[in-house]
Amino acid sequence: MRVIVLGCGRVGSTLAASLTKEGHYVVVIDRDQSAFDKAVQRLGETFTQETIRGIGIDEDVLRQAGIEQADAFVSVTSGDNTNIVAAQIAKYRFRVPKVLARVYDPIRAEVYREAGIETLCTTLIGAGIFHDLLLGQPVRNCHEYLALSPGREGPAEAR
Repeated sequence: MRVIVLGCGRVGSTLAASLTKEGHYVVVIDRDQSAFDKAVQRLGETFTQETIRGIGIDEDVLRQAGIEQADAFVSVTSGDNTNIVAAQIAKYRFRVPKVLARVYDPIRAEVYREAGIETLCTTLIGAGIFHDLLLGQPVRNCHEYLALSPGREGPAEAR
């Protein structure tokens, strides 16, 4: 599979290294060269992906990364706006078959999920896991935590 990962922080670089180890072709985009340097320091020789320094919402940068042939696009920068816009460009402009975006804000995550962008809200997952561990309850699966959006049932009521 050909995957483009936008964001070379801890999540992006670890995901890219894992996918590469499994035999997938991965291109990582980040605007900051030091992110690539830090990834190599953290992951060592396992971080062997193609890297492109650029802004991930720039269509020329995305084309340079091979988005027109990509099977998947994952946006995991530290900014919700960048992740959402990049995911929309990948999904709707370039018609990438599988597009995922990390979104910290639970309300935004739900809105964009309802609009067809597959989002992962690490805030909901983290808070839900901490809640369950704190109360000595079994940890649930990821999808159950993602269903705990603001305005819906809280962790205790969802059981």
